Amino acid sequence: MATPITSPLDSGATDITGRVLQETLVDLVDLSLVAKQAHWNLVGRQFRDIHLHLDELVDLAREHGDNVAERAAAIGVAPDGRARTVGRDTGLPEYPAGYVSDSDTVLAISATVDAAVDRLRPRIEQAGKADPLTEDLLIELGRALEEARWMWQAQAAGYRGEV
Repeated sequence: MATPITSPLDSGATDITGRVLQETLVDLVDLSLVAKQAHWNLVGRQFRDIHLHLDELVDLAREHGDNVAERAAAIGVAPDGRARTVGRDTGLPEYPAGYVSDSDTVLAISATVDAAVDRLRPRIEQAGKADPLTEDLLIELGRALEEARWMWQAQAAGYRGEV
């Protein structure tokens, strides 16, 4: 079936941009799910602060995920955030099942946000070659993720005895 939404981009730019947006959407959906899993199963002395910090990460991933999905739709590429697609295509580390201590949670979430940032940066460059509007969207996401990365790394440093 032909797409009911036509792209303002040429077909090559649409293909590149659509792929970059889909890969980013998958990572953001997974990041929101990982953060919620951690949120529900967190235990330890720092429960409240980390619990609230995880909700902030969920909100960040969901808000930007929606923006990414809507950009894909706007260029005629149907976004796919279904559980099977996310499970198959994510590049983020798997979060452990069951209750997880506050220290292990901070270290795991810090690593997950690191992975999300590492995977996003090349996509920004790819998008820049194909569509400056998508590049701008991903730059904004990159700023937000890198701020989150800094905050999670600052917490993780305390658990690793670096401060």
